[in-house]
Amino acid sequence: MQRIDLFPTHDYKGYKLRAGKPFPFGASVVGNAVNFSIYSRYATACTLVLFKNHAEKPFVEIPFFKEFKLGNVYSMMVFGLDYEEIEYGYRMDGPYDFQQGYRFNKEKVLLDPYAKLISGRDVWGVPPDWNSIFQYRGRILADDFDWEDDVPLETPIQDSIIYEMHVRNFTEDESSGVKHRGTFAGIVEKLPYLKDLGVTCIELMPIHEFDEFENSRLSPDGKGVLYNVWGYSNVGFFAPKAAYASTGRFGMQVDELKNLVKIYHENNIEVMLDVVFNHTAEGNENGPYISYRGIDNKTYYMLTPDGYYYNFSGCGNTLNCNNPNVRDMIIDSLRYWVTDYHIDGFRFDLAAILGRDQNGAPLSNPPLLESLAHDPILGKTKLIAEAWDAGGLYQVGSFPSWGRWAEWNGKYRDAIRRFLKSDENVLSEVKERLCGSPDLYAAHNRGIKASINFITAHDGFTMMDLVSYNGKHNEANGENNTDGENDNNSWNCDWEGECDNKEINFLRHKQIKNAMALLLVSQGVPMILSGDEMGNTQYGNNNAYCQDNKISWLDWNNLKKNEDIHHFVKQMIKFRRIHPVLRFEYHFGYCDYKNTGYPDISWHGVEAWNPATEFHNLTAAFMLNGQYAVGGNDNFIYVAMNMHWETHAFELPVLFENMSWYVFANTDVKAPNDIAEIGKEIEVKDKEIIVGPRSIMILVSK
Repeated sequence: MQRIDLFPTHDYKGYKLRAGKPFPFGASVVGNAVNFSIYSRYATACTLVLFKNHAEKPFVEIPFFKEFKLGNVYSMMVFGLDYEEIEYGYRMDGPYDFQQGYRFNKEKVLLDPYAKLISGRDVWGVPPDWNSIFQYRGRILADDFDWEDDVPLETPIQDSIIYEMHVRNFTEDESSGVKHRGTFAGIVEKLPYLKDLGVTCIELMPIHEFDEFENSRLSPDGKGVLYNVWGYSNVGFFAPKAAYASTGRFGMQVDELKNLVKIYHENNIEVMLDVVFNHTAEGNENGPYISYRGIDNKTYYMLTPDGYYYNFSGCGNTLNCNNPNVRDMIIDSLRYWVTDYHIDGFRFDLAAILGRDQNGAPLSNPPLLESLAHDPILGKTKLIAEAWDAGGLYQVGSFPSWGRWAEWNGKYRDAIRRFLKSDENVLSEVKERLCGSPDLYAAHNRGIKASINFITAHDGFTMMDLVSYNGKHNEANGENNTDGENDNNSWNCDWEGECDNKEINFLRHKQIKNAMALLLVSQGVPMILSGDEMGNTQYGNNNAYCQDNKISWLDWNNLKKNEDIHHFVKQMIKFRRIHPVLRFEYHFGYCDYKNTGYPDISWHGVEAWNPATEFHNLTAAFMLNGQYAVGGNDNFIYVAMNMHWETHAFELPVLFENMSWYVFANTDVKAPNDIAEIGKEIEVKDKEIIVGPRSIMILVSK
């Protein structure tokens, strides 16, 4: 017996139609029909435009009858379509009044904001037909992927070790040795490597559909093309980038990404997405019509009283995130990625924008952020904010959280970098950062897990460049080296760039090991930039957003060249994972509130129990009491830090009777003796240890 609401009621040029279902928005298959639904508050008319796949001209344009509109939603069922062979868009009619914010133009064919599959940029770097009337085309998804028993992993965030990567850059270089370079499938091929490294989560830089040709241009040397490589400029919030899939030219990018998530989950590695809800690829007043501008400009964007775009993103426009309808779209997008892709978490680019009202003013209680914090579907999903924006709003430590939001801790990055290059008057802050930044996150019971600790990220120097360059070298970007940050807190170890000096290279490797050691013994959630574990360089470019070449691609030959760095990082990750005392959920009490004989954490100097407090001091040590760890039976861990350029002896705290200190890591020693295999640490026979210049030692009790 067939449902009566699946029978057509109207006819248009031989196509059978009926009033559609307003929800869900987008295009969805319902019985033998496709339901098309789109919202526009200010449009006066809407037309569905249907193309055969890759066709230049539409084969039919079907207007929405007035009975197909409910409120501000146009919805229509079209029967008998071979939906896997068509592409669709919309024409929206309405007023054009620049000052009032209306930009309707019925000559433009527009992409559905809710399109689950987008064609038009199917193979990386292949120029499209610039004369096409429809550049980005919605397609209808045949959602038939077999997840079997897969679900999001819900790894406790305090147990996470995040690995930030770019889908293309990770395997595009031929040295990666994978078959499907620069794709989701290529990441699947590298699973054994990441599993062996020990990370618990990969964080993918933007994978929503974007246009690599946005602002593309010849490189300064005229030998290549500069592309929009990073992809922080979304075309659609529901569709994965086709060119990131080896099967994208066949429209199979959805299945390829889902297969990546499924296989990584089978191996207990989470997948997070870097999402960009602060602006779109439509740019400023002179930008193209792609979707939002032509569908409902006044709803989707923050506009000045004169109709211009506010630019808190630094990219030409700012999404009107706290408009109720835009807020719903963002929530719908995130729910979709969690339910249909089993994504484990999100990092929100320039997330401070998400807390601005429709005029750009910061809100004390932003409705979007609160909704995400309390959303039932996102209830176990990790939410991480980049807690600043390009408009000057900096909220590290004060980002609205409701106990749910974590933050990229930019203050951790800056303090640790300064300490590594032996800056004075920074050690007191370093202590806060190593303890999970209680000065930032102890209030409101946010806890240590709110701090995402990082020293390097995609934006800025790599770890190798941090110790190899005093200044940025972005000439290849074609902007006269004016782009990118100037304040990098880097030190080149007395030689700018690559060199053959063995002493300088040993010092650089030692500094990288110092950085990785501090990152992985810090309370909070560590994030590692892809390639740092093998000494990847971008040759001093600290803003490689446009470099689709050797500057950005990982050179996997570095695994052999910098084998000592890779081994050190791998052992440090293993050390962190087996020691719960390194992964507290809440901040220290700095006392022995369990009467174990030692406080949960204690600070020391070159003399045990006597930390130096002078502003110029560059030496310190701390001891963690394993009896305060979850489970209560971990080891004591002692970390001695000497960022002075001279050697210092550190007196060791006395342990319980029949216990001794054992050296796990010593960055001043050449590999392979710089770090021990777990369980094969070397016993300390004396009451003190000698810590070399600019080096770190990590001891464990037995």
